[in-house]
Amino acid sequence: MKVISPRIHGYLDFLTVFIFLLAPTLLGLGQLSAILAYSLAVVHLLVTLASDFPFGVVKLIPFTVHGWIERMVGPLLIAIPFLLNFSTEEAARNFYIAMGITIILVGILTDYQAEASDGKIK
Repeated sequence: MKVISPRIHGYLDFLTVFIFLLAPTLLGLGQLSAILAYSLAVVHLLVTLASDFPFGVVKLIPFTVHGWIERMVGPLLIAIPFLLNFSTEEAARNFYIAMGITIILVGILTDYQAEASDGKIK
């Protein structure tokens, strides 16, 4: 069941950017996990602004491709604390696992094919 529209997904994308920006300070992340969080905030913002959906500015990335990017990022976020050897940093490990699960769930629930009758994405 696809209950998240492209517009709601856009709001969630901006919320994700803010969470990645705030996490290093709020959670006291170590240097590597903090740099990664800041980098992911920038990348997530760029993908959002470059996507062809209501919040896209340049609309270079089809919204379906946006969805595939997130389908790859979600599992990668779960694995990243182990791949980059900061899994013993409890706050960072739990943050990245939670963000990965959240992105996977949002991806499952988003209607990446939604279009209005005039051909524009809702």
